[in-house]
Amino acid sequence: MTVTAEGLRIELLESATGTFFETGNSLPNESGKELLNMLAQELGKLPNKVSIEGHPDSKPFARPGGYGNWELSTDRANAARRLMQQVGLRQDQVLQVRGYADQRLRSPKDPLDPSNRRISVIVQYVQSSDAEPEGLSAPAIPSASHITDNEKSAEH
Repeated sequence: MTVTAEGLRIELLESATGTFFETGNSLPNESGKELLNMLAQELGKLPNKVSIEGHPDSKPFARPGGYGNWELSTDRANAARRLMQQVGLRQDQVLQVRGYADQRLRSPKDPLDPSNRRISVIVQYVQSSDAEPEGLSAPAIPSASHITDNEKSAEH
């Protein structure tokens, strides 16, 4: 987990011995389902929107019809979204589903490293200032349209 400009990034990394997807398959295996279920149940309790990303490694993958790593990464992210919405995420909670093929490697010096194969769930900062939620929130930053004439003159 890391805190980024977007929010809390949760990386579900594969390893040489543990995987969430079988090679070339866009549907999560039992380990992947279990982890995504637990995560969805907890995130579904929060007011935050989420984005879900799919990342494969750089191993060339192709099926007939031009299906390759771009499609696989997007299909895996979308499969994770469907599963998570079935078990905990609200239908309106997913903001984006992104597939990156091998364009954002976690380990660029080793493009075939299993940790490059991952699903990332980004818990977006809450942008509303109506109430302070229990989840992640971003500091309120006034826009230029909310600055009064007195504040404008005080700036100069």
